Amino acid sequence: MVLIRWHGHACVEVRGGDLTIVIDPHDGVSLGIKSPSVRADLILVSHDHFDHNAVHVVSKEGSRVLKMFYGETVVGGVRVRGFKSYHDKSRGAERGLNTVYLLEVEGYRIAHLGDLGDRPEESVLKELQGLHLLVTPVGGRYTIGPQEAWSLVEILKPINIMPIHYRIPGLKLPIQPVDDFLKLVKGYTITRLNESSFKLEDYTNTVIIPKYP
Repeated sequence: MVLIRWHGHACVEVRGGDLTIVIDPHDGVSLGIKSPSVRADLILVSHDHFDHNAVHVVSKEGSRVLKMFYGETVVGGVRVRGFKSYHDKSRGAERGLNTVYLLEVEGYRIAHLGDLGDRPEESVLKELQGLHLLVTPVGGRYTIGPQEAWSLVEILKPINIMPIHYRIPGLKLPIQPVDDFLKLVKGYTITRLNESSFKLEDYTNTVIIPKYP
């Protein structure tokens, strides 16, 4: 079983086997939302900005941290691959670099795009084929917006999609709501959950919207 839990903004928890992975933790307070309530075995940080790098909030004794990791490693049976991308459309000149993480957990391929600001290079797109879950920002301004996110979906054709990094109650960032992305969705079932977590194996061809915790 692979469990996915959303902690608001870009913070996503992935549980598979005996490993708890947290990607892009925030501290909650700085953003005006709730702090993540999880302790991770492995923490992945896509880039070193305050709303994605609050490692201390989700760490415990023995936590392993990969920050802006480019390459490949295996942790607790989970294959982790990190690909260089950009936080803006100027090859990082405005906001720096970003990491796209690809996880292989219990046979499932999960990609978290971090604060992706521009379309990844073709070599990266090729590696992101065959996804069971694409976790993508959709809020615009600091990341790709709804149209760019949907264009990536059309290229990658993931089995399921989980939008992140969009406007939620209390958030202090001026980004767009998820509905602006959902208006573009074709060919997928849109499912709004009544809780913040879900079992990945329960969904196929679905845009999954966990409830903000």
